[in-house]
Amino acid sequence: MTKEKIVLAYSGGLDTSITIPWLKENYDSEIIAVCVDVGQVEDWEEVEKKALLSGASKFYCPHAADEFAKEYIFPAVSAHAKYQGTYLLGTALARPLIAKKLVEIAHLENAVAICHGCTGKGNDQVRFEMGIAAFDSEIKVIAPWRQWDIKSREDAIDYAIQKGIPITSTKEKIYSEDENLMHISHEGGDIESPANFVNYESILKITNALENTPDEAEFVSITFEKGLAVAVDGLKMEPSEVLSTLNHLSGKHGIGVLDWIEDRAIGMKSRGIYETPGGALLMEAHARLESLTLTKETIKLKQMISTEYAELVYNGQWYSQANLAIKAFMDKTQECVNGEVQLKLYKGNMLPYSVTSPNQLFDEDVSGFGEDDLFSHHDARGYINVMTLPTKIQQRKGMI
Repeated sequence: MTKEKIVLAYSGGLDTSITIPWLKENYDSEIIAVCVDVGQVEDWEEVEKKALLSGASKFYCPHAADEFAKEYIFPAVSAHAKYQGTYLLGTALARPLIAKKLVEIAHLENAVAICHGCTGKGNDQVRFEMGIAAFDSEIKVIAPWRQWDIKSREDAIDYAIQKGIPITSTKEKIYSEDENLMHISHEGGDIESPANFVNYESILKITNALENTPDEAEFVSITFEKGLAVAVDGLKMEPSEVLSTLNHLSGKHGIGVLDWIEDRAIGMKSRGIYETPGGALLMEAHARLESLTLTKETIKLKQMISTEYAELVYNGQWYSQANLAIKAFMDKTQECVNGEVQLKLYKGNMLPYSVTSPNQLFDEDVSGFGEDDLFSHHDARGYINVMTLPTKIQQRKGMI
């Protein structure tokens, strides 16, 4: 009799590695391991070998780095999306795309369920299951961390050893890491407590600690068309190539490291260390160009909406009606965001050097101190009278 199939969101890390034998024990099903390539640096042959040795019957690896950059990262950059004004949403942006690929493969394989290795305390369980529901509201979702007797990552390591599953995590270095084209996150172990000092040199993977950055500044030029980065230093690139190039360049100069205490979707606070070198640089350059090409009112409205957009993305609502409506607004604002931005990179800093645009709203004649044909200094007299009128009335009435 043919066994039912379960599609597993597989990373090759501790949690998903032990999930394969656990699923086989508890569901007597065929396990299809799916590791979506969203720009993480991996030896894919080794990842596949490990999945099969752990008990998976089949392995898929959809290569989706360009789709991730173009359809998920770039819209977030255009929106200047930062959760709680700080976090650039590297993990949150990847989960809806991974969920989409999981459902596609589940349908291809006629699987009865999709399984993920997210903990019951984390954000990703929400993001995965919101994403899965957007494409198949009926398929069963299995979340072992909400079912099994394993209570900690130490227990998970013991289980892996018991089952003969090769892992890189140890009880001394028990960090949980998530890597994609946008960032690398680090959580767990001695990072968890905000009271603990963390040696960044021992943790950072793609970003130099400031002590190890070059002593000479470096300049970079990014070209945008309709808000999308299309070239670095004059070289045309695909979206994923833009990010990987900027990750290398920014990482060298220690840019984009965030050690932060965030409020998780389910209500608790947690500490994480995030490396987002290319994303931080790209967002800084984009904001610089927008300051030249968008009106004051548009910028203000974008800032207000961006806060809600970041909340929606963080909470897994990428495919929601509200998020799609916000994306339509953001797309409209990008029509004139064309031009080139140059930044100076030095010791973790991104300093403005030059910004030019065929759509710039800066007019040298109008903004200068001299006379021009659009505005006279005398015109300000009436404006000042109107603006100060409420204050004058309040002062006359003794209210201030």
